[in-house]
Amino acid sequence: MRHLLVAILFFASAARAQEMQPDDSVSDTDSDTDSDEAEAESAEPVAAPPGVRYSSDVSDDELRRRWEEDPESLGSVSVGFADQGRLINALQMPEGEAWVRQRPDLSWGAQETIESLATVFRAVREQFPDSSPARLSQISAREGGHLKPHRSHQSGRDADIGLFYKKDSLSRGRSRERLIDPERNWALLRELILETDVQVILIDRKIQHVLRAHALAAGEDRAWIDRIFSGKHGAILQHARRHRDHFHVRFFAPRSQELGRRIQPLLALRPEQNLVAHKVKHGQTLGHLARVYGANIAAIRKVNHMRGSFLRIGQQLFIPLRKPCTHCPLPPPVLVRPRCLPSEPAAAVVSLSLASAAP
Repeated sequence: MRHLLVAILFFASAARAQEMQPDDSVSDTDSDTDSDEAEAESAEPVAAPPGVRYSSDVSDDELRRRWEEDPESLGSVSVGFADQGRLINALQMPEGEAWVRQRPDLSWGAQETIESLATVFRAVREQFPDSSPARLSQISAREGGHLKPHRSHQSGRDADIGLFYKKDSLSRGRSRERLIDPERNWALLRELILETDVQVILIDRKIQHVLRAHALAAGEDRAWIDRIFSGKHGAILQHARRHRDHFHVRFFAPRSQELGRRIQPLLALRPEQNLVAHKVKHGQTLGHLARVYGANIAAIRKVNHMRGSFLRIGQQLFIPLRKPCTHCPLPPPVLVRPRCLPSEPAAAVVSLSLASAAP
């Protein structure tokens, strides 16, 4: 009887503790097993546009010459997919009054990504000059590749942006959707959609409901809002688990991506750049990886600054190849879709209301 009473008290206490936790008690970090961030698996074939679309200023011969002699002159290069890729000539997000870099060492990206983020952050600061700066969490590592604990963030096109909160403070015990500042978060989301080439924005649907209601109350075009918040496959805004405290934004980086596609067959011309990113799986050894990729064990250790041969499951390695990679994932041709714009009358009304509200 005593044991039964103890068990009842234990489960009652656990249930009460669970009720006291905020609705988003699940970790807000991305997960290696979270399919919401996958790009390679969901990529659909795209008919190649006539000619070289986003890097037409560089001919094939010129690309080959510059890649061999002066690769830095090409600018940023985004190779592969957001979840199977890496970076060449990455740019680091600079310091700015309108934003804070929470991880400067992980704030490297394609040029288009850096420029888009700066544009949006400055626009929000202009609307809310007394606001705290936007919080940029992570983009990519300097050379891209696997970034624990994320599944994506590998090719310089993904950025995590923290939400704005009322009074710029976050207290425990309440659900995030009740704590966020709808006005500033909607302004941020609106600028992303209207002023940048966004591929997808991941955010929990509870946060979406709050922002949708605010946008409609502010007089936004309902048809436009319905398109943004449709929840359909391929829509800009998508629900994602563990995304209750930040926007996960994936940008198109057309020039950087197209250069990545064109350079991939040329990687072997520069042995130090002829690398493939690999995440270690159970049972794999350096010898196994060397055989699979036709690589050299000593070269793998050197590139990854390894002192020994021990591998960890989930460890990110760059594998130096001796010849062009025949099984590296090659994305389809880059095709940036038109921006999702509201109807002109509704957009004019909202712009007028924002202007009248400005000091």
